[in-house]
Amino acid sequence: MKKHLFASLLFIIFSAGLRAQDYVPSKTQFMVRGYGHTGLNLFNNGGEKESTFVGAAFSPIFLFKYSDKFIFETELEFELENNKLNIGLEYVDMMYVVNDYVTIRAGKFLLPFGTFMERLHPSWINRFSNKPLGFGHDGIAPSSDIGIEARGAFPIGSSTLNYSVYVTNGPRLKTGVIEPDEAGMLLFQNFEDNNLSKAVGGRIGFLPFSNSSVEIGLSAYSAGSVGDQNSQYNGVDAFLWAADFSFVKQITPLRGVLDIKAQYNHSKVGNAYYSNPEDTLSSPYTFNNLSSAYYAQISYRPSMSGNPFLKNVEFVNRYSRLQNPTGSLWEGKESEISFGINYWLSWRSVIKINYHYTIKEGEDSGQTFSRAFFIHWAIGL
Repeated sequence: MKKHLFASLLFIIFSAGLRAQDYVPSKTQFMVRGYGHTGLNLFNNGGEKESTFVGAAFSPIFLFKYSDKFIFETELEFELENNKLNIGLEYVDMMYVVNDYVTIRAGKFLLPFGTFMERLHPSWINRFSNKPLGFGHDGIAPSSDIGIEARGAFPIGSSTLNYSVYVTNGPRLKTGVIEPDEAGMLLFQNFEDNNLSKAVGGRIGFLPFSNSSVEIGLSAYSAGSVGDQNSQYNGVDAFLWAADFSFVKQITPLRGVLDIKAQYNHSKVGNAYYSNPEDTLSSPYTFNNLSSAYYAQISYRPSMSGNPFLKNVEFVNRYSRLQNPTGSLWEGKESEISFGINYWLSWRSVIKINYHYTIKEGEDSGQTFSRAFFIHWAIGL
């Protein structure tokens, strides 16, 4: 009898221990975030007018925290464009937190070349309905790539220094065989490396004040070869650099928040000769393959106003400019002046009313003008 009672007690204790283990909280966490927008676009391009409601664009972001050290993230893109549903993969990467000062991530990730594409391009963060000239997926600088990166930050007295160093597949040189008018451009969506060379880049950001109101950043990106390995373009190199600036602060005399952003991108591709398959009578040509793009933006929101409507209004202004190489089939200069009034329904939902005036300067065609008017609603989830 005593043996049965003792065995029963052991079974109860052992079972209770198993149940206690079963209810130990898991460190794994899963979260779905994202952003989207929709609206109305009005264009007047040299007298050709267009008016259309744009289909909703949605970018879900999936975050999975396996432990305090391991994190997985990915962003998909769903967008209606040209009567088609375009589905894209913005990024997918894994991160490992080494310590308070170093984080490693690998996969396809947004490159910290400047700050716009990594931090500011989502529709509810970008103060305008479009991107500055030369920025974005079809710009002159990289937006994302596949590789490995180390990043982090550490204090320097009352200041902070953040850094990023990465190695990726690098861009691919467009030779003009498929699209003659794009010969000499860089294609940054290079999912598989087309040569044995890798791109190496990094960014250093300095925040001089303890309130982090100001950040100054410098970026560099170098590819030893951007041409196909077994082609005449093997060994054509590329070097890009960027400088960025940010100021965000609530200023009491102005009764609101002043936000200033700016970035300059510069691209240099090595010399190469290109043939135009649509013009077989012409000999191969070359040009000094230099491109640049920049933007400067200022916004003001009277957040300290006593008027509940006015405190949610934001006034924005942006100037951007793109300059392509002289002598290329895509040469030209382009400038855009943008104005906007935004109304914040909440801290992550905004209605944007924007006006854009664009001037294109072609080598032979002179100046052409276009105007655009956007009314968009963007929301971050």
